[in-house]
Amino acid sequence: MASTKDLTVGEPGKVLRMFCLPMFGSIIFQQLYNLADSFVAGKLIGEEALAAVGNSYEITLIFIAFAFGCNIGCSVIVSQLFGAKKLSEMKTAVYTSLFSTGAVCVVLMTAGMLLSETLLRMIRTPDNILSDSLLYLNIYIMSLPFVFFYNVATGIFSAMGDSQTPFIFLAVSSTVNVGMDILFVASFGMGVAGVAWATFICQGVSCILAVIVVLKRLSRIETEGKVILFSRKILGRIASIAIPSTLQQSFISVGNILIQGVINGFGSGTIAGYAAAVKLNNLVITSLTTLGNGVSNFTAQNIGAGKNERINAGFKAALKLVWALSLPIALLYFFAGEPLIRLFMDEPTDTAVQTGITFLRIVSPFYVIASVKLAADGVLRGAGLMGRFMTATFTDLILRVVLAFVLSPVFGSTGIWAAWPIGWCIATALSVTFYIRKFVHKRNKNEHTL
Repeated sequence: MASTKDLTVGEPGKVLRMFCLPMFGSIIFQQLYNLADSFVAGKLIGEEALAAVGNSYEITLIFIAFAFGCNIGCSVIVSQLFGAKKLSEMKTAVYTSLFSTGAVCVVLMTAGMLLSETLLRMIRTPDNILSDSLLYLNIYIMSLPFVFFYNVATGIFSAMGDSQTPFIFLAVSSTVNVGMDILFVASFGMGVAGVAWATFICQGVSCILAVIVVLKRLSRIETEGKVILFSRKILGRIASIAIPSTLQQSFISVGNILIQGVINGFGSGTIAGYAAAVKLNNLVITSLTTLGNGVSNFTAQNIGAGKNERINAGFKAALKLVWALSLPIALLYFFAGEPLIRLFMDEPTDTAVQTGITFLRIVSPFYVIASVKLAADGVLRGAGLMGRFMTATFTDLILRVVLAFVLSPVFGSTGIWAAWPIGWCIATALSVTFYIRKFVHKRNKNEHTL
């Protein structure tokens, strides 16, 4: 078990930092997949190709929502069992997760292939980018088994305190993906299909390797008696975390699709500018979410070990981590938005550039606030408090969608971007309030009683 790490011992701040930093590195490389696709499409093919990839991306987030739910459900339960040293049940949880993930994946692939064009038309995809959007989306749907099983594998690694192995896989596969994107598009002239197939191949290789390593690592953990391969009881525990997480991410994805429909009404120039800017934005938000996932693993292991007193120290350490990330990037995006946006396009229109700059300048100053919410969400999720977690998240989503529809007729696309910080601020207040009531006030009350 040398490759695993017990998060229930040691100074909480140091333990969390050492655990989360490789996770942060992993998500940077994970985002390279999407950034490389957009960069190559915009630079080597054209603005319409960038718009097509960005347009399809909003729909792929629906599938990612389910993969994220499988990841979190497995990760939290395995973390709790690992922290409690119930290793036989932990193995059962891993195998149960793998079987159930496969079933979910089959259903989503079938639905995706049947409904991909309908979904693209529902979000008012312009005719000039419809065929490329559909091509990219269909190839992505074929890669769903790799996406799902890789997410579950990384959840298992994290649950056992290993954040370094996923980092190594992603560092290699993401770097190779950039080279393959350029090779398939520049040398082979495959267009948008080349971008999609490059990602497909790299995700496939990293997924297969990750699953093999997980299974080998489990085989080295000694347990008493025969390990059950599937348990309905454990599946129920996993589902109690996975379903709310999936619903939360799915509703966010649906909300983003509705917002994308509003954006599409402004034409391909605005779509391209938004596609570039939102990739930069997602790089930050996904990185912060991943650090939040690390907080979830830390919280779950300590709750499993009955060491709830370590959770507050972990949360304070998490705030330092997310602020160290969000502050410099907020400054970079606000003051250097134009050159960053131009990185994604060879000969961009003024509309595309101004759209991207405006989005970043409105949204980036509020990363510091959003980061607090994601750290608090990590604690709530790791503790299994999914109702409170979802309340804060749905508040953010509903506000952003409603305000996008309300403000865009008055302020144009700028009204859409303004909805982001409003939703973040109110949702952050809710998440922090839930955290304080559960872990700060309750602890103070218990200390006073003693």
